[in-house]
Amino acid sequence: MTTPLFRDDAYLTSADGVVTEAGEGWLSLDRSVFYAAGGGQPGDTGRLELDGGDALAVTDARYGEDRASIHLAVASPPPAGTSVTQHLDWPRRYRLMRVHTALHLLSVALPYPVTGGQIGDGDGRLDFDIPDPQLDKDALAERVQDLVDGAHAVTTEWITDEELDANPDLVKTMAVKPPRGSGRVRLVRIGSVDLQPCGGTHVASTAEVGRVAVTKIEKKGRQNRRVRLSLVD
Repeated sequence: MTTPLFRDDAYLTSADGVVTEAGEGWLSLDRSVFYAAGGGQPGDTGRLELDGGDALAVTDARYGEDRASIHLAVASPPPAGTSVTQHLDWPRRYRLMRVHTALHLLSVALPYPVTGGQIGDGDGRLDFDIPDPQLDKDALAERVQDLVDGAHAVTTEWITDEELDANPDLVKTMAVKPPRGSGRVRLVRIGSVDLQPCGGTHVASTAEVGRVAVTKIEKKGRQNRRVRLSLVD
């Protein structure tokens, strides 16, 4: 099993670890600062520093079939038992965190069922089931920016599977369901404006998102609207 250090501290950029298993082009560690791809957020990248100063590039991070271990994509992985120091590509991760948090706020500005989404390096999108096709990009961007500028604290908490079953309205996404089976579900709370299940990484305050822009609104079906958002840096 891999302890997901990123889940408790999204700002942790380096940590020691030990290789627990290795395969062709991948390895797993006993603990990981690298977020494993899921929920529309891509896996982290970075490097592993070995004793003696050699380094291995980490080009992706994904869960193994058992969902208990995280597989890091590396060339020529060392054997199990090797000690390493993990170094996260922090600038990329931080942009992903800002975009992910901004998309949560977009789902507040557009309170409709979410049919899909994707988080990118500096931009992202959500798809909404919207009966009214009339959306104004500038007005929508202003609503999201107002939420960003509110400097709302972003925190996490846990509820049981049974509590989630009793509160189905917490789940905004129609296509992606929160992971079940462990007996509890992680929630991300943004001040008093949003609360929803999410396993991704986020900034600690909406103020860290910075300036955003709604760059495009596309029609993807009779009622499906794709809204693209980007950071303005």
